[in-house]
Amino acid sequence: MGPKSFDLVIGAYTTGKSKGIAVYRFYTETGRLAYLSQTDDVSNPSYLAVSANNKFVYAVNENDNGEVSSFSFEPKTGKLTFINKVPTLGGSPCYVSVDKDQKNLFVANYSGGNIAVLPLNADGSIAPAVQTIKDSGHGINKERQEKAHVHTAVLSPDEKYVLYTDLGTDKINITKYKGGKDNPIVPAKPAFVNVTPGYGPRHLAFSADKKYLYLITEMGSSVIVYDYNNGKPKQKQDISLLPDGFKGATGAADIHISPNGKFLYATNRGDANDISLFAINQDNGELTFIERRPTGGKGPRNFVIDPTGKYLLIAHQNSDSIIVYRLDETTGKLSQPVNRLEIGNPVCLKFAPAM
Repeated sequence: MGPKSFDLVIGAYTTGKSKGIAVYRFYTETGRLAYLSQTDDVSNPSYLAVSANNKFVYAVNENDNGEVSSFSFEPKTGKLTFINKVPTLGGSPCYVSVDKDQKNLFVANYSGGNIAVLPLNADGSIAPAVQTIKDSGHGINKERQEKAHVHTAVLSPDEKYVLYTDLGTDKINITKYKGGKDNPIVPAKPAFVNVTPGYGPRHLAFSADKKYLYLITEMGSSVIVYDYNNGKPKQKQDISLLPDGFKGATGAADIHISPNGKFLYATNRGDANDISLFAINQDNGELTFIERRPTGGKGPRNFVIDPTGKYLLIAHQNSDSIIVYRLDETTGKLSQPVNRLEIGNPVCLKFAPAM
């Protein structure tokens, strides 16, 4: 039996009601949330990573100068204690990931247009960056793609590769992860795959069997399916998130696969403010559209599925709320909301075992 409760760690923009990172206990029997703790005066912790040993939380500080902060974490109480903060060597960091052995952090600097690698010390503190890789070029959209805009830094399931999306140049970049002290990542061969011009690649998700890679495109409002083999994605499907004839503003945001591997979910912002559900073909990884429904708020930038697969929680940046939906594990469909948390500008949700 797994745990019946988890800690929900919430990152937010601090330009509104939020002051930093909040932690709530989440109960899987009912979908209830109970407040545990909050950090004070942590600037724009817009994306978080929890270490595999559950002892540390890392948060980007999405500001012009660009920093990343480390915290010790006590799962029983939800308490976060600040350790240190270092520059990310690029502006507006918007994504952070950590390897299972807790040797390095990988940070995507959006306005800096680069990925940075920062070593970790045994006490959870972050050492100065040892490597950056900066993209060059631009895309066809002169307003959004005037230069590189790196959006993610995702480890492959076997941690042999780090993939990072570039919204500005319409590429998924692929690097081998060596793990050494000098140049921990090196461009793979091929070093990137091109995405349809103007699509603006954003977030990635791997299938449970590691055979398929799914990309959500922010500006294209689509999901692209790739066969994935040892650092080599090969496109096989491009499926839209938009209903026929949709003319409003969009901004596709987040993508996740259900723990049972049967369903994929993707959110869209702008005038859409909805979540799309797809069935995953277990033989070839391709997607079949099931339904599209409103998320119940504005700006569904991030969402998370609880580890039991019973609930899906959506963070609404522009309406200051997190809404909890029950999931039907057979059909993948969302129920009516079972809970709602009012919280300022939530933009990142991470679960950790409440040990």
